[in-house]
Amino acid sequence: MTMMLKLLAGAAMAVAAMAAAGSAEAKGTDKAIVLVHGGFVDGSGWEGVYTILKKDGYDVTIVQNPTISLKGDVAATRAAIHAQTKPVILVGHSYGGAVITESGTDPQVAALVYITAFAPDQGESVAKLTSNPAPGAPVPPIVPPVDGFLALDKAKFVASFAADVKPDLARFMADSQVPWGLDALNGAITEPAWKSRPSWYLVATDDRMIPVDVQRMMARRAGARTADHAGSHAIYVSQPAAVAKFIEAAASQTR
Repeated sequence: MTMMLKLLAGAAMAVAAMAAAGSAEAKGTDKAIVLVHGGFVDGSGWEGVYTILKKDGYDVTIVQNPTISLKGDVAATRAAIHAQTKPVILVGHSYGGAVITESGTDPQVAALVYITAFAPDQGESVAKLTSNPAPGAPVPPIVPPVDGFLALDKAKFVASFAADVKPDLARFMADSQVPWGLDALNGAITEPAWKSRPSWYLVATDDRMIPVDVQRMMARRAGARTADHAGSHAIYVSQPAAVAKFIEAAASQTR
């Protein structure tokens, strides 16, 4: 009788473990989330998204890209990927999309999520994708490089980058810009990860940095599952709940 009770208890525990694993997979929390920022900013802009994802049970890591060269940023991102114990949902914003496109071929990466981000093809760089803007398209207010680094015109930063961010925070972002290296801007993709990984793309329809038509072109070319959301280029800062929901949907739909 005692042996039978032990066997039943063991079976019950196994069923409970299987149910818990199934629940985690259904929610997507059997994946780790790695967040990659873009140019002119650092990883702190992900704080709102990070807080929501953590509350919902995800392992979350934020990469602090040096933004000096694409090669260096890919190395930093791959180090973050290799630190995970679960399959990785790799998320990139803006130039961070180029970083995840190059680093996302790592075997630990299960899927890519682009948040109004660049998704270059083989041989393309951010510089190439932005070199011939369509007539009437918004043009980022980048000032001439100094010592090999770029910055945005502080007076035009808010309107172009962070129009829907709280004014005090948007001004802080303008004044705390991180220099963006020309080697990062010109870094070309060798093997686009979106050709071998499922991808998602959130189009920010009020973006004044990456034209909406360019976002849609890149998403379509990558075969990404796409959603539109009204928001500025800094939508990940201004609307973290919407961005976190999009990332979680990608995680739950990735098998």
